[in-house]
Amino acid sequence: MEIIKDSVIDCFELKKSYSSLPYLFYSNVSPSPLSAPYLIDSNKDVSELIGLSSNQINQESFVELFSGNRVLEKFQPYAAVYSGHQFGQWAGQLGDGRAITVAEIKQKNKSFEIQLKGSGLTPYSRMGDGRAVLRSSIREYLCSEAMFSLGIPTSRALCITGSKDHVYRESVETSAVVTRVASSFIRFGSFEHWYYKEETEALKTLLDFTISNYYAEIEKEENKYLFFLKEVVKRTAELVAQWQAVGFMHGVMNTDNMSVLGLTIDYGPFGFMEAFNQGHICNHSDHSGRYTYSNQPSVGHWNCSALAQTLVPFIEDVEAIKQVLSSFIPIYRNKWDELQHQKLGLIDKFEDDHQLFDSLFEILQESQVDFTLFFRRLSDFSQAAEKNESIRDLFINREAFDDWSVNYKRRLKKENSLDSERKIRMNRVNPKYILRNYLLQKAIEKAEKDDFSEIRKLKEVMNSPFDEQPENESYAMLPPDWAKDLIVSCSS
Repeated sequence: MEIIKDSVIDCFELKKSYSSLPYLFYSNVSPSPLSAPYLIDSNKDVSELIGLSSNQINQESFVELFSGNRVLEKFQPYAAVYSGHQFGQWAGQLGDGRAITVAEIKQKNKSFEIQLKGSGLTPYSRMGDGRAVLRSSIREYLCSEAMFSLGIPTSRALCITGSKDHVYRESVETSAVVTRVASSFIRFGSFEHWYYKEETEALKTLLDFTISNYYAEIEKEENKYLFFLKEVVKRTAELVAQWQAVGFMHGVMNTDNMSVLGLTIDYGPFGFMEAFNQGHICNHSDHSGRYTYSNQPSVGHWNCSALAQTLVPFIEDVEAIKQVLSSFIPIYRNKWDELQHQKLGLIDKFEDDHQLFDSLFEILQESQVDFTLFFRRLSDFSQAAEKNESIRDLFINREAFDDWSVNYKRRLKKENSLDSERKIRMNRVNPKYILRNYLLQKAIEKAEKDDFSEIRKLKEVMNSPFDEQPENESYAMLPPDWAKDLIVSCSS
């Protein structure tokens, strides 16, 4: 493995974070080189975030480093160990099976871990090959940045590199590597691992490290472990509410895919809601429907309970743990309520507003109305119009919308809402552009023919999801018939 010394890395201030933990928390492992790697696309915003210039992105050593063909001189790459519950069942030891951290840096008083996903075998690969296919890499690269632009906490993506090396899934595909960036990739399953191994000292070491590095404000609390749980519960509940508000479905909310920092991580079989269906399943492998849109809040709560179990050895008051866990649903509902008021352009809050929201989702469900298109078009709702035809036409049961719109008008008048001002407010929170599966599929099909232009175009469009972008109107269109029931698998 070649060691890199040139100027691409000169600007990095390497600073150990997770790798400062004892060796039992991870395994040192170097990425497996790819044949003739090439840059598919890079992200200027993230490169600036970690201190790289556009000139450095264009250097050959950039591709070599972020495809896994070279490593830094003063940093030993590693893969972390963790365990987890998958689809509600204890799965035992898992770990970074195809992800390797190749740098830990400090930039402008912020710490970042830089991780290659698809960079080869690790001690935790189990039966896998440690590689990622081009299509899954494109999906993660684009979605993590789309989520960031929607204002949702997430890992980021620096670049995607490719190679003609074969990867075997349902068919023979080509390999790719996504370079992802986050302050940390510590998961709920990181704590479960030590709890179920009954290694209390290791668990305490990880807890203290996490609090010291990422929750420093609670470090001096008398019961910092309870405060830690309280903060994780809050962040998770609010994150799931944000997912629901834009119709995002993670697809595989296993405890090993849940960040203790409240970030969206591990983009696999995700999807954005199109024709509204509370029971929509976006993951081909989710045979029981555990991770449907409507189940995400309850699964988030379940996952927090699994994390809380690992803290029992350090919190004497079990009732206090139960009380913290019981706060998940109220926190979620408060955040959901706040976001729904914003989505409908409402400023004031009244006790019976939930009835307006609940009845809206009932008629959206009945007519399978496109989630994103409806809320964007609702900003054009006129209190003076009798029918609001452009919105009404989205519904099969138009009379149901008529009935709801009467109540909406009444509610708007209750706070003396002005249509022109409300439209501006609503368009700031209701995206026009989301990363629909069919758009991703088109980009993937082009990329498989070595045409990466659609990846760059999609990234550009999704960078400004709330803007009108008249020149990109086609990217806001309803999915074609062939794409209406697209679902993806965990290997996607």
